[in-house]
Amino acid sequence: MRNITKQFPGVLANDCISLDIAPGEVHALLGENGAGKSTLMNILYGLYTPDKGEIFVRGERAVIRSPNDAIELGIGMVHQHFMLIPAMTVAENIVLSVEPRKGPPWLKHLLDLKRAEKNVREISKRYGLAVDPTATISSISVAQQQRAEILKALYRSAKILIFDEPTAVLTPQEAEELGEIIHELKNEGESIIFITHKLHEVLAIADRITVLRQGKSVETIQRADATEQSLARMMVGRDVVLQIEKQPSKPEKPLLEIKNLHVTDDRELESVRDISLNVRSGEIVGIAGVDGNGQRELVEALTGLRKVSSGTIQVRGMELTNSSPLRMINSGMGHIPEDRQARGLVLDFTIAENLALNDFRKPPNSKYGWLSSKSLIQRATKLIREFDIRGGSPETPVTSLSGGNQQKVIVAREVTRNPDVLIAAQPTRGLDVGAIEFVHKRLIQERDEGKAVLLLSFELEEILSLSDRILVIFEGEIIAEHEQGVSETDLGISMAGGVETKNSNISKGNYLK
Repeated sequence: MRNITKQFPGVLANDCISLDIAPGEVHALLGENGAGKSTLMNILYGLYTPDKGEIFVRGERAVIRSPNDAIELGIGMVHQHFMLIPAMTVAENIVLSVEPRKGPPWLKHLLDLKRAEKNVREISKRYGLAVDPTATISSISVAQQQRAEILKALYRSAKILIFDEPTAVLTPQEAEELGEIIHELKNEGESIIFITHKLHEVLAIADRITVLRQGKSVETIQRADATEQSLARMMVGRDVVLQIEKQPSKPEKPLLEIKNLHVTDDRELESVRDISLNVRSGEIVGIAGVDGNGQRELVEALTGLRKVSSGTIQVRGMELTNSSPLRMINSGMGHIPEDRQARGLVLDFTIAENLALNDFRKPPNSKYGWLSSKSLIQRATKLIREFDIRGGSPETPVTSLSGGNQQKVIVAREVTRNPDVLIAAQPTRGLDVGAIEFVHKRLIQERDEGKAVLLLSFELEEILSLSDRILVIFEGEIIAEHEQGVSETDLGISMAGGVETKNSNISKGNYLK
């Protein structure tokens, strides 16, 4: 890619960027949210057309006007925001446009669904990415959707693979497995462009690293010449605190109390089993666990998005079991959702409108039933500056922002509402190191101001760094509690349903304080 330039209204996304990749190389692309990484790769994949610049594939000048052109050139892409059809099955999504056919010679246009499912099972087993080919996309978790996206690209045997933050919702174990897959693909001569915000991943798998900042290429360096601190400095333009510092917590009365909670999933199977816990004013309680152990259903029950089979939920002593999401919000509950696009934003609304979603009925956002555009824009302008939301003005549709900046919109809205209880599910998913530092400080600030924070994250480092207490969920049950200072090894053993260690309390009742 030579001198690629792409401008959107009011935003110069790519400013004369050049990038090259060799066969059998992993080339990492780093940068802050909105630095232009995804835009550059969307140009390579044919989703955008560059305003200026040229692309050469295997020495030949290439004109890429659509993803079909890219696929014909052997370019595949695993997207940050899933390109999946929710109503279709995993298998149907993966084989889409390259479907196996069946029928007599004169009728070869029928989809051979059984063979498609068999093919998906085989490739899923080969790469260690477990998915159910018969499940519909709308019924599986975010992490499973990510696996389907990865398999979709691998199924097409592309020679140049673009991974746009593929590990954003994977557990550490799954991320390690993906790293092994990438090494195997590299050994087979595949060219891999890897976009991520996780600096340790870059140092683990990349051969070369290109850093973008504000739409420009800062530097391309060899992995051997890089450290986490040097990469963070190049990305953000300043030194970044990678390990958050905080004062010991001073918990007081319980603000969130959960007793004997039972919740079923979409298949009417019990996914939350007799969970009891509480979160006190002035503490962060982390819930650690491998994806698919009931975290999603627990969060949905706490936020009014899923009915509870039995048990109780109380906020500030107020009974809220099976209340509506609106009543939960009005009773002092804040929610940073796991899936920002499905649960956290209205993509066609502007930044200002999304920031006002919870409070648009209240003055000064509205008066006598009429929205005040001036008040919405004034508030949004302040929050855009305070939370460093990049990529547009208050009137910009939120769908045009990068994933990390969309996440900042949600964090800004939920934190500034001043909730008593904040449910933070994957709060830093897709954020760069500078934004992660900011969000972590805000969560600590919320704790220090007397809020109760329930943190759910697949990032062990995040759980270990922020939590005052850590509860481990396994097969829908809380099986252990760890105090601050537990090792990552001990926590990992608990997450796998392992035996008791000296730093944990396994027996039920010990985690209910």
